[in-house]
Amino acid sequence: MSRIPLQDLLREVRSCRLCEEYLPLGPNPVLRATDTARLLIIGQAPGTRVHATGIPWNDPSGNRLRDWMAVDRETFYDESRIAIIPMGFCYPGRGKGGDLPPRPECAATWHARLLELMPDLRLTLLVGQYAQRYYLPHWYGSITENVRHFGDALPQGYFPLPHPSPRNTLWLRKRPWFEAEVVPQLQLQVRKILL
Repeated sequence: MSRIPLQDLLREVRSCRLCEEYLPLGPNPVLRATDTARLLIIGQAPGTRVHATGIPWNDPSGNRLRDWMAVDRETFYDESRIAIIPMGFCYPGRGKGGDLPPRPECAATWHARLLELMPDLRLTLLVGQYAQRYYLPHWYGSITENVRHFGDALPQGYFPLPHPSPRNTLWLRKRPWFEAEVVPQLQLQVRKILL
């Protein structure tokens, strides 16, 4: 595989139409990456607000994720330090219980090529089950157990997190250990990498 500059690859990704026929709002790949980024966030797929604005995590889920990370919007959107590459780059549509899963074509087609051109990455936040199932070498059987055992993934450069969607408020309420034990460790790791 010949290496092309990351900016050229990003242009190629942003013009992708692989799964256009399945996208109710049409293709609009939303991602951010530079070859200097040290932290990568891999979430699920854009929601309708992100699709409309083209700004990743530009919604209540993003507000909660930034709170967990203890970073402001300016830092979060500093592409020189933080990359955002979801499992699916376009809004996948709505299902019975919320948005449909991310389209599988994105990760399979683009992730390895993008990551190859990002040599400074030191930590990847795996937000939600799709990113964790794709990237974690082990699966503890549930998001809860993956998150509880986040320390097992750190040596590989991964930090598993639940999705910060308001729909997960009950999950968070039932697991106070997440905000008491996991969030401070997440903030520590983020601080070490971004300082």
